[in-house]
Amino acid sequence: MSGIGATGFILLALVALLLFGPNKLPELGRAFGRTLKEFKAGARDMMDDDKDNKRVEVNRTENIESDNKRLPD
Repeated sequence: MSGIGATGFILLALVALLLFGPNKLPELGRAFGRTLKEFKAGARDMMDDDKDNKRVEVNRTENIESDNKRLPD
């Protein structure tokens, strides 16, 4: 995207203005901002959960060998 310069952004803004109109653009911008805010908060929560929930590895063969109980038939 290094090929998009000031002219490209002006052209994109003009196309967006023609498609959505001047009254709808601020609403779309606010909705986009809220969406980014929610996404960042969700991603931050997921990262915090990963740090809090440390994985504990269990060797299943030890559990099976040490447990001599059988399920009822």
